[in-house]
Amino acid sequence: MPQRLTVGEIMSRDEIALAEDDTRADARSCMERGRIRHLPVVHGQQLVGLVTHSDILAASFSVFGQVSRREEHQIFAQIPVREVMHDAFAAPKTMRVPDAARIMLDKQYGCLPVVADDRTLLAIVTEADFLRLAV
Repeated sequence: MPQRLTVGEIMSRDEIALAEDDTRADARSCMERGRIRHLPVVHGQQLVGLVTHSDILAASFSVFGQVSRREEHQIFAQIPVREVMHDAFAAPKTMRVPDAARIMLDKQYGCLPVVADDRTLLAIVTEADFLRLAV
């Protein structure tokens, strides 16, 4: 049965996304509050990138030791996520689960944003979605 399933059938539906102008502080806050590691970035409804927990940590370490935690927060409150986001491979909702899993394994992705034909963000499919499927 998993051979016939699509990512549209297993994707996480409670999706949180950031706008390009949201800040790094917004991203960190969303991740901490939602206990998530991946945040799609949208322009309107269209996917334009992805911010990961690793991206936020890398940005934190770049100023680590040079400024206080408070100063770091003030800096992060001014820098938009478009400056830390990266391009994201987007999966159409009709992509078969085994194909998505292979891409995630081969590319070492923790998630795949799922989009409509016009790149409107629908949701994401994560490693946790695959674990739920396996269980």
